Amino acid sequence: MKKTLQFLAALVLISFCTLSSCQKGILGNDQNDDHGGDGKNKPHHAQVFLTDHQTPLFDSVFIDIQQLEIKVEDDNFGNEGWVVLDIRPGIYNILRFRNGIDTLFANGLLPNANIRKLRLTLGMQNSVMFNNQSSPLKIHDNDRQIVIDLADNDFEIVGPDQVVFSIDFDAAGSIRSDNSGPGNNNGFELKPHIKAFAKNKSGRIEGKVLPMAADVMVMAINGTDTTMAIPDDEDGEFKIVGLNAGIYTVFIDGQNGYVDMTINNVQVIKGEDTHIPTITLHQ
Repeated sequence: MKKTLQFLAALVLISFCTLSSCQKGILGNDQNDDHGGDGKNKPHHAQVFLTDHQTPLFDSVFIDIQQLEIKVEDDNFGNEGWVVLDIRPGIYNILRFRNGIDTLFANGLLPNANIRKLRLTLGMQNSVMFNNQSSPLKIHDNDRQIVIDLADNDFEIVGPDQVVFSIDFDAAGSIRSDNSGPGNNNGFELKPHIKAFAKNKSGRIEGKVLPMAADVMVMAINGTDTTMAIPDDEDGEFKIVGLNAGIYTVFIDGQNGYVDMTINNVQVIKGEDTHIPTITLHQ
């Protein structure tokens, strides 16, 4: 009788251990299990916002955006990690998104948050408004796809399962005169340049420039990096976003006879707004 009870106790123990192992195995294969322990190795909803690095030369810049993809590592879907996000394909006037204004541009489900690259595909219907006249933006086939690397500092994880970041389409750095043909007067060419940033992992500079007649450009300069803003037409307010932390020189380029101004040692702190007191230019 004693041996029988010992046998039954051993059998129950074995069954319990086997059941525990099976449950652990099932959880281990669950797509929501976070093997890495950092919250990234499970599906995440992605939200991507679109903003613009300004140019003073054009009234409008129309960019034909057709597709946005994110590459993650180890997705196990056989597509080399590229995930197509949901966007509204079409033509965007990117100059609408200035002074901190952005728009929700893309969203979708990623198999994990180990993000490595971004790929933006453009169409052929690109143009600018220059001196109130429309001019096409020529683009070569090999320039229609822009691929950039994404570091952990370029995006942020919000809550348990959401990835958020912004892309800045640099209008000023992406458009150049096309002087390749006879007469060297062939309109404009598009050489797209974009960058990604996370709002809470980058800094911002904001302020106000008067009078409106000065028609200024504001530049934040850090080494070889220059980011530009054009103050709002109604109140002269400006905001430059997506800046790395550091010490900047802010240059205010006055027009119409107004004298330029330089502000040195402007400190930008990650996740914060650096406010510059109202600037008044004089002739």
